[in-house]
Amino acid sequence: MTMAPEPHDVRRLVIQIFAELGAALPTLFDLEETVLVDDGKYAARSYRVEGYMAMWLLEVGIVQFYDAEGNMLATVNLLKELEPLKMAA
Repeated sequence: MTMAPEPHDVRRLVIQIFAELGAALPTLFDLEETVLVDDGKYAARSYRVEGYMAMWLLEVGIVQFYDAEGNMLATVNLLKELEPLKMAA
């Protein structure tokens, strides 16, 4: 059984891609993170720094990256990018 990525793994990936896009991120504490709960269910996380925004859509397993004007810059499929965790049978 494959499990969903851990938030700290996704956060690390988001920081890496923000840096590749040109954002200066001196510390992890500079990253603004928000959790979206929809109808009592954990649905998404958003990350913001220096005008960039990323949205982790948990149900579909992707992170989308946007610039300050709302233009989509990149999409990362977490199920392919992060090594899935396997549970012992």
